[in-house]
Amino acid sequence: MTSVVAPPSRGTRGAARSGSQRRRSISPWVYVASVLVAGITLAPVVYAVLSGFRSNGQLGANPVGLPNPWIFDNYVGVLTSGSFWQYALNSLIIAGVTTALVVIAGVMAAYPLARYRFKGRQALFNVFVAGLMFPLTVAIIPLFLMVRELGLTNTYWGVALPQAAFALPMTIVILRPFLMALPNELEEAAMLDGASRIGFFWRILVPLSGPGMVTTGVLAFVGSWNGYLLPLLFLNNPALKTLPLGVADFSTEHSADTAGVLAFTSLAVIPALVFFLTMQKRIVSGLQGAVKG
Repeated sequence: MTSVVAPPSRGTRGAARSGSQRRRSISPWVYVASVLVAGITLAPVVYAVLSGFRSNGQLGANPVGLPNPWIFDNYVGVLTSGSFWQYALNSLIIAGVTTALVVIAGVMAAYPLARYRFKGRQALFNVFVAGLMFPLTVAIIPLFLMVRELGLTNTYWGVALPQAAFALPMTIVILRPFLMALPNELEEAAMLDGASRIGFFWRILVPLSGPGMVTTGVLAFVGSWNGYLLPLLFLNNPALKTLPLGVADFSTEHSADTAGVLAFTSLAVIPALVFFLTMQKRIVSGLQGAVKG
């Protein structure tokens, strides 16, 4: 029995034609510029990772060469040291607490700004938008005095709370369009079924705003993992120091061991880099949803 394949419809042909036209319309220089930007961005990371497999003698003889032979002692020495894992654990705890605070507080703050209508709503939202232009260094002295008065120095909360506060404006700016884009018919239907506003928030609105929450959570986690200034000021106890502080201490103690320092730095950066690259599609889709909203 002979099967008959239907020809593609006009709409399908038109969509394929428009897609091919868009691909042809992109200038080759765009790809060249993209490759250059990617190369400039990744070159320091690749150099640090490869240099960790070299000896100090190789770095001194040829700073930009490849490992020959490959030496694994630098990475083995870092991974077998208890201090590295203690730094990583501290960073993980602080980043996890910061991320949880940012996502929970952000979605709860964005909900009334997106779904409720009250006087001064836009003005209140503009306050959070203005927070994007407020750098951490400007408030570092009063922030230090406040944390000290609260007795939160040398604690995880002393770092996580300020980090979450400064990440909150971006979280609200991203999440508010998601919550505004949800149709009002969903809320009306939930109300007819007997759900309260709080029930609608937890059962319907929060699951539907998942892409935006993932985006803000990833940004908060990576920002906290790479944070240096707040841990430097608030964590004087060596047992509570984070990876960025550990990199600084290791660089100071082993200033002559350049290869070891590069290996330590690579291992400190790679977790956040891998996590960010793994979640990049969710970040892009989340930001696109925020723009559309």
